[in-house]
Amino acid sequence: MLDAWNYYLAHENHGRGVVLIGHSQGSGVLMQLIKNEIDGKPVQARLVSAILMGARVPLDKGKDTGFFQHVPLCKSPSQTGCLIAYASFRDTIPPPANSRFGKAPSDAQVAACANPANLAGGPGGLHAYLSNGPAIVGQDAPKTVWVKGKANPTTPFIAVPGLLSAQCVDKNGFSYLEVHTNGAPADPRTDTIEGDVILPGGQLAADWGLHLIDANLAMGDLVQVVGQQSKAYLAKK
Repeated sequence: MLDAWNYYLAHENHGRGVVLIGHSQGSGVLMQLIKNEIDGKPVQARLVSAILMGARVPLDKGKDTGFFQHVPLCKSPSQTGCLIAYASFRDTIPPPANSRFGKAPSDAQVAACANPANLAGGPGGLHAYLSNGPAIVGQDAPKTVWVKGKANPTTPFIAVPGLLSAQCVDKNGFSYLEVHTNGAPADPRTDTIEGDVILPGGQLAADWGLHLIDANLAMGDLVQVVGQQSKAYLAKK
């Protein structure tokens, strides 16, 4: 990664702004790259934003920085050089004590959470693009029927307007993106989504939350935010 980053800067960047995007282990790799090569260094001026999903990015309590000293949590779509990070869980299945995500390594810190649907804070409706392919994981996992009484579309992804909303919460020592499904039984559209990790035998792995679809849940929101951040970045040049 470091070699690729240095080569890109030297041969391909040409002074343009950069958006760094990772998920899970990819976010972990980017955390080290940003901390060691970008945070507080001249090249940070090229950082439009860093999107680190499905990872624990520690923030000092009461602050927007922590693991990074000069890359704060994004609070506005017009803010640049900042961080969007979150791990998602259903509001009906909060992170258990053994959760892999949502908890900082120190009691003096919290896990970073920025809601892509409302960076300023509070709830927001998610603009999700969900997979319409086979069950995400586990042969026993049912395939979503998007509209009762109708065959599923043939497109690889599905948008579900109004179905999902989310907000960053701090509960029981965990900080995470809490996802709510706005099911309406009278509406023929689906009232639920896939995304849980299902172990062999059908057991739910609650400690993973909605890790498999962290990116899908807010894909439309992230595209919109990056577009606004890019305009703000160019306006400052």
